[in-house]
Amino acid sequence: MVVFLTSSPTGPLDNSRLVEGLDSKNKFRENLKKYWDRPARCLMISAFPDDVESNMEMQDFFASALEISDLPVETMDIWDCRTEDFSKAALHSYDVILLGGGHVPTQNAFFHAIGLWKKIKDFDGIVIGISAGTMNSANVVYAQPELPGEALDPDYQRFLKGLGLTKVNILPHYQMVKDWELDGMRLFEDITYGDSQGHEFIALVDGSYLLIENGTETIWGEAYLIVNGNCHKICGEDEICRL
Repeated sequence: MVVFLTSSPTGPLDNSRLVEGLDSKNKFRENLKKYWDRPARCLMISAFPDDVESNMEMQDFFASALEISDLPVETMDIWDCRTEDFSKAALHSYDVILLGGGHVPTQNAFFHAIGLWKKIKDFDGIVIGISAGTMNSANVVYAQPELPGEALDPDYQRFLKGLGLTKVNILPHYQMVKDWELDGMRLFEDITYGDSQGHEFIALVDGSYLLIENGTETIWGEAYLIVNGNCHKICGEDEICRL
């Protein structure tokens, strides 16, 4: 298995830089092509299993983005509430698994409902994490509050069991969300920094990603380490940093 844990594989969500197809920044597209040797059977696993309309749009969007990027697709299927066969055999019939973006706790609950952490561990193919899908790839997931009320809810679970593809907790879209406020608090300084006591989070800007191959984990592009209430830059644009 080779794993690409991205912030956003199709360019910045804040439209600060326009991208056609997959992002080529930090050699993302180039590195992905090294493993994409034939038209691939692709599977998207949704973060919103009950939102069929959005899932169909996402399915079409990523199929098109891959084709535009000269990464041929044989099929692009999706696992959501319509899926009848969530077996390990069905999962392993694909060449590429895309873990979709969306709401982390919702996707996490879906992953548990289908037993994904057990079925994916010996998958012999490419895994691409997208935002929430990247976050849910960790052993222990940090579900950073994002919806109104979550930061104040004493029952909101900020740490969840994940897929176990990495020990790294990634926070995506850092260039876009670093100054956001939630429930009257600053998302990072007042919420996430406190949660980083005893924990390490790596914040990625869109265009950066974590690559896992042969047991080696490397960050490609701009990234920041948040730990014990402090934040500092650990990797720059067009740099490669081994963890």
